[in-house]
Amino acid sequence: MRNSMIPFVAVAAVLNLFCFPAPLASAAFTVFGDGYAQNCAEAARQVEKGLAPNAQSVQACDQAIVSENLAPRDLAGTYINRGVLFLARGGYRDAKKDFDSAVILMPDLGEAYTDRGAALVALGRYQDAIIDLTRGLALNSGEPEKAYFNRGLAEEALDDIKAAYLDYSRAAELKPDWILPRNELSRFTVNSPPS
Repeated sequence: MRNSMIPFVAVAAVLNLFCFPAPLASAAFTVFGDGYAQNCAEAARQVEKGLAPNAQSVQACDQAIVSENLAPRDLAGTYINRGVLFLARGGYRDAKKDFDSAVILMPDLGEAYTDRGAALVALGRYQDAIIDLTRGLALNSGEPEKAYFNRGLAEEALDDIKAAYLDYSRAAELKPDWILPRNELSRFTVNSPPS
């Protein structure tokens, strides 16, 4: 059994969604060491570089889950990473199932909620997405700007334009060089209330 240290790194999974003006963002979970779990984590990080995951990437995650003796936190992280790969491939239901598994294993792991929120946005379950994204933020999920961004997408889909604007603004404030929230904000016009 490998004892591994697990920090969080964020990976933007670029998803082409027909119903949204912007792609979603998700966070990968890094596993240090050798083996399938490490290969799975590396594949999830590659999504950030715009590389589409291949079948071998998902198979590495599958092997890690079924054959490696992972601590609960590492196993939850591997489910998160496989979910990120599924998101990038458009497998939103499979991604949600993996994020569900991570939540069951580690109910206080913010990334599991923020990534499940991204999957729920993709599935058109906006209110559920807002609940999970808000929970992920409350649990201090790494890279909170991604949770704010995705929550903005869900709020906009529910016609809560003011909340969407505020969340896109918060995402842009937290990561000023990230283009996605800036692109969304460019669509808004802010009017001052009449005096």
